[in-house]
Amino acid sequence: MLSEKLLDAVNDQINYEIYSANIYLAMQAYCADKNLDGFANFFKVQIQEETFHSNKLFDFVNQMNGRVIIGAIEAPKNNFESILDVFKSAYEHEKIVTKRIYNLTDIASEEREHATISLLKWFIDEQVEEENTFSTIIKKLERIGNDSAGLYMLDTELAARVYTPPVIA
Repeated sequence: MLSEKLLDAVNDQINYEIYSANIYLAMQAYCADKNLDGFANFFKVQIQEETFHSNKLFDFVNQMNGRVIIGAIEAPKNNFESILDVFKSAYEHEKIVTKRIYNLTDIASEEREHATISLLKWFIDEQVEEENTFSTIIKKLERIGNDSAGLYMLDTELAARVYTPPVIA
């Protein structure tokens, strides 16, 4: 069974993952408004990933005989200066998520709650991938600059992204 402190922290993260999905929904809407359908698709996949993350934590709390508490979700930022601004904002958000996962891991480690530590190892690996994905796209956008052909090519590349739920042993 999870301690009250750890349960509260995991519940907070469940809500933060839902908030993350909302952030990416706002980013998807921005991209769609700019007729950048590939970028919009990228964020659609991100929404699916964040929903998977919240559900994974939700299921874990239930398995540990805890009670999931869903709270209010803050409205995300909806306006951006550019597609580069969108991705820089997303990257900064993912760095916050990483810190939050590390904090959860610290609490679980202090409490020697090994089942939670095992679960959070998956999230740590996921955050390495998330940060790298955003960092890579930012570098591409910076190289592209004002080149509309380059932007079109990257938009086309991101249109091919599909969500594949992770296979978890």
